[in-house]
Amino acid sequence: MPGDATFDEAVGGDGRGRRALILVENLSVPFDRRVWQECTTLRDAGWRVDVICPQGSKRDTEPEAVIDGVRIHRYPLRAATGGPAGYLREYGSALWHTARLARKVGPVDVVHACNPPDLLFLPALWLKRRGARFVFDQHDLVPELYLSRFDRGEDLLYRGVCALERMTYRAADVVLATNESYRDVALRRGGKPPESVFVVRSAPDTARFRPVPPEPELKRGRSHLLCYLGVMGPQDGVDYALRALAKLRDEQGRTDWHAVFVGGGDTFDAMVELSRRLGLADRVQFTGRVPDADLARYLSTADICLSPDPRNPLNDVSTMNKVLEYMVMGRPMVSFDLREARVSAGDAAVYAPANDESAFARLVAQLMDDPEKRALMGKVGQERINGPLAWRNSQRALLAAYAAACGDGAPAAGGRAAGGRGRAGRRRHR
Repeated sequence: MPGDATFDEAVGGDGRGRRALILVENLSVPFDRRVWQECTTLRDAGWRVDVICPQGSKRDTEPEAVIDGVRIHRYPLRAATGGPAGYLREYGSALWHTARLARKVGPVDVVHACNPPDLLFLPALWLKRRGARFVFDQHDLVPELYLSRFDRGEDLLYRGVCALERMTYRAADVVLATNESYRDVALRRGGKPPESVFVVRSAPDTARFRPVPPEPELKRGRSHLLCYLGVMGPQDGVDYALRALAKLRDEQGRTDWHAVFVGGGDTFDAMVELSRRLGLADRVQFTGRVPDADLARYLSTADICLSPDPRNPLNDVSTMNKVLEYMVMGRPMVSFDLREARVSAGDAAVYAPANDESAFARLVAQLMDDPEKRALMGKVGQERINGPLAWRNSQRALLAAYAAACGDGAPAAGGRAAGGRGRAGRRRHR
C-alpha cells in the first residue's frame, strides 16, 4: 500500500531512514515471489531494501540490478550434484559470496535471512555484531525436509541439520513462520517466546496473477484438462500424480482428459521417463518452467488441478504455493489429506487418504463428472485467497515483526538514530 501512512502507523511499519538486507540462497530474486513481495512491502513502508541471492540460469542473470527501488546483488552458484559433498560445495560457495556482498552493502538495521539452508545465520551473526537485528524467515523445516527428501533416517547428517536449526533460532531476534504449524515448531523446538514469532503466510499477487479467458485448444481435443504446477523434486509427489493418472485410465476407464505438468526440478527427467513407462506419453505434457502469461493460460483452462504432495514429515505441515495459485485462478483441486492443505484450501479441494493413488484417481473422475461442484469449489478458493489468506494480512504481520525486531526508537544504519530518536533496549512487542 504505497504511501499509505495510516497503514504504516497501524502496523508499526515505519521504516523511514532504515535499511534491510535480505539473504536468500534457494532461489533468485525477484523469481522468489514470496521474497519479492516482502521486499516491495518493506519498500512501500519506507525501508531501503537490499537483497543478496544467487543468479538465475535463464532469468535474474545480472550480477547487480535495481528493480522498482530494490537493489539486488547476485552471485554465481552451481546447484548441488553428487550427494552430501555437492551440497557442501554449494553452501560453502553461497556463504562466501554472501559474506563478500554483505561487506559491500555495509551497515544495515535488519538482516533478514531466508532458509533453506539453515546456514545463513552465520553472515547474519556477523551483521548482528555490527548492530543489525536478525529476522529469520523460515520457509522450510530443514530437518523434516532432510527426512522427506533423502530417506536416510535420523543419521549423523540429520542431527547436524537439527543443530544448525537450533543455532539459527538462538541467533534470531524474530522468526517469520509461513503457517501456524511452523510457528508451533519455532515455539516448541526453537524455544522462541510467542511474542517473537509472527505468521507471515505466502500468498499470490492477485493484482499480477489472475484468470484469463480459457483456451480450449490446450485440451488437445479432449473434454478435460488436468494441471499440475510446481517444483518437481523427490518430495513433491509428481510420481504419485502420474501413477494416479494411470489408475484414472486403467481403474476408472477414463481417457477423456489431457494433463499438463508445469514446472521443473531435480526429478523432471525422471518424471518424463516415468510417464513413458506408464504409457501416458500421448496424454501427459511436460512444459518445464514457463512465463507467467503461459501459466495463467494453462490454469485458466484447467478443469481440475492436482496437488499430489504425499504425506511425509515436511509436506503435512507445509503450505504449498501451488494450492494458493490454483485458488487464485478459481480452480478446484484434488489433494492428499494433509494438515496444512486443509488449512489453506478448505472446501476448494477434495481430499484423498494420504498417498492413496487409487482414491486420488476416483476423486478426479468424480469431479470430471460434476461441473457444478467444480464451479462452487473454484468460487470458494477465490473467496478465501481474497479474504483471510490475502497478502494484505501478511503485510501487516511482516511489518509488525520488523517493528518488534527493531523496538521503539531503533537507530538508522550506521548507528545514527533515525529522526533523532535514541537506541531502544531489546524489548519486543507484537
